[in-house]
Amino acid sequence: MNHSSAGRLAMLCALGVGYGVVASAADRIPITTSSAPAREAYLEGRDLSEKLRATDARKFFEEAAAKDPRFALAQVGLANTAGTAKEFFAAVGRAVALADKASEPERLVVCQLDAGARGDLPRQKDCLTKLLAAFPDDERAHNLMGAYHFARQDYAAAAEEYTKATAINPAFSQPYNQLGYSYRFLGRYADAEQAFKKYIELIPSDPNPYDSYAELLMKMGRFDDSIKNYEKALSLDPNFVASYIGIGNDRVFMGQPAEARKAFAKLTGVARNDGEKRQALFWTAMSYVHEGGTDKALAEVQKMAAIDEATKDLAAQSGALGQMGAILLEAGRVDEAAAKYQQQLAVIDKADVPEEVKQTAHRQALFQDARVALARKDLATARAKSTAYEAAVAEKKRPFEVRQQHELAGRLALAEKSYATATTELQQANQQDPAVLYLLAVALQGKGDAAKAREVGAQAADFNGLSATYGFVRGKARAIATTSR
Repeated sequence: MNHSSAGRLAMLCALGVGYGVVASAADRIPITTSSAPAREAYLEGRDLSEKLRATDARKFFEEAAAKDPRFALAQVGLANTAGTAKEFFAAVGRAVALADKASEPERLVVCQLDAGARGDLPRQKDCLTKLLAAFPDDERAHNLMGAYHFARQDYAAAAEEYTKATAINPAFSQPYNQLGYSYRFLGRYADAEQAFKKYIELIPSDPNPYDSYAELLMKMGRFDDSIKNYEKALSLDPNFVASYIGIGNDRVFMGQPAEARKAFAKLTGVARNDGEKRQALFWTAMSYVHEGGTDKALAEVQKMAAIDEATKDLAAQSGALGQMGAILLEAGRVDEAAAKYQQQLAVIDKADVPEEVKQTAHRQALFQDARVALARKDLATARAKSTAYEAAVAEKKRPFEVRQQHELAGRLALAEKSYATATTELQQANQQDPAVLYLLAVALQGKGDAAKAREVGAQAADFNGLSATYGFVRGKARAIATTSR
């Protein structure tokens, strides 16, 4: 949504008497606030947030919440622009507490946010379905449902919802961005490029359209063109975090890790909050992972954990410890990895997060324990942990965990040299994870399908995307892609 359409919507609305709903077009989700200035600030924040300028948007949501402490949607905005896990969960909690002060449609918006935070996907979908039933002509309702499908990696369904949003309001820019990514993940690069170019056409003075197009060019291996578009984004907004990350990753993929780290250092220099600082540290760590620099990568993630410890953000600290565990495990330092995973679980258990988040962490610990056992060649323990994880995942049926359960079953089958089984399992795992693609190439190679192994190995080697696992497998995947003949 651009500034001019926000202004048109504002003209349609009149402030109600007392603490009531601000009247708006009948086919739009209402905005409940007792304060006209709070509403103005909220709309400004929403506009910036929808252009993915979260840090810029956040101050307007803070202003809206300050001017009307009972403004539930302001808290939704604060959750969606949170720079840290601690800020996110705190804002979700406040939104839930204020939901009874809002209209029923707004309560459904809060409901889907809270359900998503807790990983309760059936409740999230139910809330969104009710919202769409009540407001079938609201582009933002379709955009939210598109995001639900996108998070589940159902990109075809996501594209359908985003297309509906653009049909309702062709000037609403955000769905074009997500439509481009949906097409990209579906392998429809020409359609993705068209969507991103339309996005640029709608808001040519904003950085994100160029950033998103640059990421598609990165995926296509057009690194120089990608960097030019990232630089265009930064010329429009020198604080646009994602473009520093993109340039850095382009440089990594071009075999220029030192130049990559210069880009991440620039991000550190402009970082406006702990969240942005953590991103610079994370991607610096990943650049070292690509080089096999385990200790240097760990040192960067340790800096992330130090930020989290200083701010008492235990949820984020737990994530940093888990990332350390992953780096150590891939480096073959199994006992150290196991210790980090144990620390991760202990920290999240102390965090002020919903119980469902802690339960998710305990399920994830089964996955991690199984991987540690596989690294130790303790297949009996790995099988037991894998069976326990499968049972836990079957109960919740969360798509990410279901895909990860297939990944674990595939890893176990590989260890047992059951290559056909491994292939079947890994084909049901996360195909947007280069590590899964690499493992699938190994399985195909093991079962004697050299041509397919070479093809999938190339997909992993040339993944060319933002990923926490790419550095672990890129070189090994390239070896399969070039030797499986």
